[in-house]
Formats: sequence, structure tokens, C-alpha cells
Amino acid sequence: MEVVNQNVLRKDTTLLSIMHLTQLLYYVIGFGGFIVPLIIWLSSRKSVEGMNEHGKAAVNLQLSLLLYIFISIPAILLLGLGILGLIGVAILGFVLPIVNAVKASNGESPSNFMTIPFL
Repeated sequence: MEVVNQNVLRKDTTLLSIMHLTQLLYYVIGFGGFIVPLIIWLSSRKSVEGMNEHGKAAVNLQLSLLLYIFISIPAILLLGLGILGLIGVAILGFVLPIVNAVKASNGESPSNFMTIPFL
């Protein structure tokens, strides 16, 4: 009888990078930038090394961006400062997933710049 260890974590930097890059689906098709990384994270967090850390970073980033959008929309009435906030959210939401994908492919920890740690 052969005993197989199911708790061995595999190193898959490509999947980590793809998980970060799926956050850009908002810019491509308009939706899926939160759901797809969440599904990838939940389905492979126990089998891929580093997925739990990178998945939490991706979900925290998307939740932080959503909060920043909800704060920026009413702030449009206050001297138009919400417009600057929305522009900042768009730039941060585009640049940070790319930076984290490059870091994941190099085996580094994700960047948590301007990210609120919800999880």
C-alpha cells in the first residue's frame, strides 16, 4: 500500500501572476476583477505555495478600491476632490496588479501599497 501525502504545496508562480492579472478584467470587460481572483484564491490556496498571501493581497486590494470609490463619489460635491480620488483609484487599480504579478513571478511578497488589510 502506497501512502500519498496530499499536503505538499506546489510552487506555481505562473498561477500567482495570472491571479493578480485577472484583477484587470474590470478594464477589459467591465466586470470579474473581484470574482475571478477570489475563485482562483479559494480553489488553490491549500495547494499552491504563496497563494494564501497573494490571494489575500488581491482581495484586500479590490475591497480597498471599492471603499475608495464609495468615498470618492460623494466627495465630487466637495470642490471636485472626488474626481481626483477616482483618477487615483483607476491608476492604483491598474498599476498595483501588474506590480504584484511581476513580484509573484519573481517569488516575492505582494505589495500592499494603499491597501487596507480586511482579511
